[in-house]
Amino acid sequence: MTRLWLSSGLLLVLALASHAVAQERVVVPYGVTREQAKLIADLDRSMLDVGSVKSRVLLIGGTDGKRTTTEIVNQLVVELQKLVQDEKGISERISISSITQPYPHGLAAPLAFPPTAKAYDDATQPESIYLWRWLGMLAPDMVIELVPGEQFSVTTAKSQGVGFQFIEFLHPERESNSQSFIASLCQNSPSDLAPVGALRVQLAQAKQLLPVLNAFAEARQKSPARVELSRRRQRSPIEVARELAGTYGQQLNEVAYIPALSLVGRVRLGMLTNDESQLRDVQRIVQPYLTGEKKPAKANGSQHAGHLVFGELLDRTGDKNYLPLIKEVADLGFDDQGNMREAMPSHSEMSDAVFMAPPILAQTARLSGDAKYRDMAIKHLRFMVKLNQRPDGLHQHSPVAPDHTAWGRGNGFVTLGLVLALSEWPASGPEYEELLKLYRDHLAAMLKHQDELGMWHQVVDHPESYREFTVTCMTTFSIARGLRRGWLDRATFEPVVRRAWPSINQRIGLKGSLVDVCTGTGKMKSLREYLDRPAILGKDDRGGAMAFLVSTELAFAEREGKLSLNP
Repeated sequence: MTRLWLSSGLLLVLALASHAVAQERVVVPYGVTREQAKLIADLDRSMLDVGSVKSRVLLIGGTDGKRTTTEIVNQLVVELQKLVQDEKGISERISISSITQPYPHGLAAPLAFPPTAKAYDDATQPESIYLWRWLGMLAPDMVIELVPGEQFSVTTAKSQGVGFQFIEFLHPERESNSQSFIASLCQNSPSDLAPVGALRVQLAQAKQLLPVLNAFAEARQKSPARVELSRRRQRSPIEVARELAGTYGQQLNEVAYIPALSLVGRVRLGMLTNDESQLRDVQRIVQPYLTGEKKPAKANGSQHAGHLVFGELLDRTGDKNYLPLIKEVADLGFDDQGNMREAMPSHSEMSDAVFMAPPILAQTARLSGDAKYRDMAIKHLRFMVKLNQRPDGLHQHSPVAPDHTAWGRGNGFVTLGLVLALSEWPASGPEYEELLKLYRDHLAAMLKHQDELGMWHQVVDHPESYREFTVTCMTTFSIARGLRRGWLDRATFEPVVRRAWPSINQRIGLKGSLVDVCTGTGKMKSLREYLDRPAILGKDDRGGAMAFLVSTELAFAEREGKLSLNP
């Protein structure tokens, strides 16, 4: 096994960045190696904001995986940052960020971009995949691959909407390898977004790069990726929900939580837009279950939670024919003698079950008027909390993993289940304060792990794991609902939503394409297995459902004056 090395130059970069975090710089992990070493980016804070007035340049060195190269590039970056600070014509228009050790364990094979291995569980070289998707979502205006060498040269690539006419006076070379790093950035769409401008610069002294940066400062050029992210970011929650409705919530082939929550999203979109056709179409889709033509299965938690759509429709239409459908699930909490079970069946010991059972039980109690279902909800919830809650307030996914891994969506299920159950609970009812405390305490634990981009991660307390879409949607929904109902302090939690929503919004592309949705996940037996769960790029029904929920909830909160997404 190769050993991770950190050069003195990199340590200096990290030290400088750490000293300046409170002002303009931040050190951010963007991935993790197979040896579980963090992949680090040293960013100017403007790199985290596509609305920045500055052009955002990212320097990348060490792409050959060699220690000596990284050490040289580290020193060049330190020198360049100082030079740029002294050059007002550049520093006022450009921000400089860097990644100087993208392959800390060296390269096992020659690089080829775009990476073809599955994100992020490539057993040989995940670093390229982390780098590729990270660059896509950062959307820098220009990436400069730094290559040490005695003779100064600039290399450009044939581009898709990324022109570099401003450096023609330097007589750049033309990239011949279409799979090279810079060619792929210019010609492809990392994170299914749009191309990013890229150059390769060979240099021996940092000052040799100043003419390139000066010319770029004059050009004020934005990359197509940044333009696309800016477009997405300007969308309102209702606009996002309308776009999602064209892709998600179109069927209920199985009564399960994933398609059901998208149907709930469509019903709520119709309420927001005064569009009765949304409700009518959802009624049409579920009609076979109402008439008995189709029988919903009730074998697992996902199917149990899928019955929430029937409760939603009962609320919106007043049609009591939906009530037996939700009672069929709620009654599973009782044995043949009518006694409460220890917990709802099919909980599988996983934290998912905090969502799969208490909301449907609490909903049934409210709609039927029978408090026994609420009693079963709190009993099940206490069982799950005792089983999986950690001392820090996060929930391990299950007791199987010896390292008590706090899987991202596993904690998303907890906060979503708590807030949906609480939404059905009478404030004067027994256990209300207990439920409210569980909800607030879990959110307090989650808030400690929201990252610089407003996201939560595949493993909540491991920021080097990928930024996971569904846990971010679920947690943001939970906070927005809490602000609507007055359960959370607005001064504390509104900024949390303001940080999260742009990142959610930017990860929703045309026709429902999404970035980094963790695939379906059962009990994993180690942290490594959670880190390696595939991250979906493209359409995904699970991610679409959660995006639908959060976008409509934010729209309601804004309409009611309980939340403002604009500072």
